[in-house]
Amino acid sequence: MSDDFSLDSGSIEETMLGPLWARATYTKLYPEILDDPQAIQIIEKLDYDFTIISNYLEEWRSLGLLVRAKSFDEAIKSYIENHPYSTVVNIGCGLDTTFSRVDNGTIKWFNLDLPDAIKYRERFVTEPSRTKNIPKSAFDYSWIDDIEFDPENGIIFFAGGFVYYFEEEEIRKLFAYMAGNFPGGEFIFEGISNLAIRVINRRAKKAGADIRLHFGIGNPTNEFSKWSKNIELIDWYIIWARTSINPNWSKKNS
Repeated sequence: MSDDFSLDSGSIEETMLGPLWARATYTKLYPEILDDPQAIQIIEKLDYDFTIISNYLEEWRSLGLLVRAKSFDEAIKSYIENHPYSTVVNIGCGLDTTFSRVDNGTIKWFNLDLPDAIKYRERFVTEPSRTKNIPKSAFDYSWIDDIEFDPENGIIFFAGGFVYYFEEEEIRKLFAYMAGNFPGGEFIFEGISNLAIRVINRRAKKAGADIRLHFGIGNPTNEFSKWSKNIELIDWYIIWARTSINPNWSKKNS
């Protein structure tokens, strides 16, 4: 089965296809890292040429996206084990399928992304009534009023492949605003170094991918606490640090 799926080249909405393709392609090869049948189902519905995306990501970066999803899953599951009626907010959700892997049957879930991204999400991702899609930019702070939040039940945010697409000042203001409005909440996100920003931008240009990253992180231990008195860094680690690397991993998809 396939369906028309068209996005403007270089659009922010197009960036949501990379992680989806990586999960759908490599979950078949490496289910020990991540089992994501919903991603496979969505890919099968799409009539889209993934050549540029596959050339840009290749195996190692794709495995990194699987490990990122695995890391987020583990952190969210750990949180909702202690907060079974909590609120979970997926910032820059795109075609992310985390809900299907971590749902405990009682959490409230909000997907936040640009209107066009939400439009495509609603077309391809089926979710229960406990989830709500918010078609707004994360920098349109009115979305905060759309979140059902009980401090006693807890709230956790996560953002994969989001913060580095924007300038540091935009991210700093967003973090500070969230910290002021959701006391006691937690936020899991993926960041990359300034060196990685330069390397990835060069690689994307060479692959013909119209993608450019902006915000790189220097020293996470000191950086974020300076942004707001309401922000405390709980933990940070290199993405591969908590995953055993299998020496037999190879280009099984080639």
